[in-house]
Amino acid sequence: MEDLQAPTNPNLDLNAACPKDVAPLEIDAQWLSRDSTIVAPELIGCTLVRLMADGTILRGLIVETEAYGPGDPAMHAYRRATARNQVMFGVAGVAYVYLIYGMYHCFNVVTDQPNIPSAVLIRALQIETLPSWLEPQKLQRAAAGPGKLCRAFQIDRTLTAIPLQPGQPLWLEHRHPLFQQQMTEGKLSLTQTTRIGLTQGVELPWRWYLTDCPAVSRKG
Repeated sequence: MEDLQAPTNPNLDLNAACPKDVAPLEIDAQWLSRDSTIVAPELIGCTLVRLMADGTILRGLIVETEAYGPGDPAMHAYRRATARNQVMFGVAGVAYVYLIYGMYHCFNVVTDQPNIPSAVLIRALQIETLPSWLEPQKLQRAAAGPGKLCRAFQIDRTLTAIPLQPGQPLWLEHRHPLFQQQMTEGKLSLTQTTRIGLTQGVELPWRWYLTDCPAVSRKG
């Protein structure tokens, strides 16, 4: 396990790091058209936005990610393209959603160049408000895990292959400048470690999370 920046802030305040006085800048496909191991840590501190059918907008700060790419035995597209994983072989900047254990959805952002299967799993969010369809619980733990965040944002396989851009049900926004400043100054930091819940590729240190953040699914 490696701290990418230090020291960390023991009194982590993401509201202070992400004030609402600056218009957000949407992340485009070109920015995502890079190796997943580069994109994954840079997505920490960015925002996932969900536009519901009734016009309600949900927002969550990305605090944990995992990278999957070529030659990775844990990746769905490791052996060949199938109807399920075909979207991973396409252009960057689209959603890839799959179901695990027959009940939990996982949301991924397709990255890299066409014909290079690659994606970043969004593992945890720190959400701004608790959606009405969730049972009362700690706000910081409501999206602390890939299945939890998909339940909180009502993300399922119907959203696979949609472009991640404003006007669509999902899009991404860049880090707030103050968040980036606090990263640069070492007031916020990332921890890099191995991925979770795998039987193959377990040794690859391709998981990143915001250090000291209570919304992360699992520390270490």
